[in-house]
Amino acid sequence: MERDALTRADIFCYAKEHFGSEPEYLWARTPESAVLRHADNRKWYAIVMPVERAHLGLPGEGVFDVLNLKCDPALVGALRTRPGFLPAYHMNKERWITLLLDGPVSREEGFQLLEMSYELTKQKMKKASGKQKQP
Repeated sequence: MERDALTRADIFCYAKEHFGSEPEYLWARTPESAVLRHADNRKWYAIVMPVERAHLGLPGEGVFDVLNLKCDPALVGALRTRPGFLPAYHMNKERWITLLLDGPVSREEGFQLLEMSYELTKQKMKKASGKQKQP
């Protein structure tokens, strides 16, 4: 693991400190998999899970901890050309990205992307209809 690499513990600590989110472990089949979600709208903004290297298209055996985040579609293609980023695992590949944890993605960049995902998934304010009630 690189010294500045993003870890599962970093993500959970950052999410609790900045967003008040605790990891939720939803699946009995994969008890290490956790989602982070908004308290108000319950939308997921991050998923941390172990995934077999082969399922990620990576050589060798074993698993990687990964982080799935919602991402600005304009960034997805550029990020996927860099080490440590892959097409989203089990998510919309145009709007989500997978980061390999304990690897080349720095904590700082990971936190910036976590912030982006949080913002992209937060509850939208409803537009005023523009119609006013007549007395």
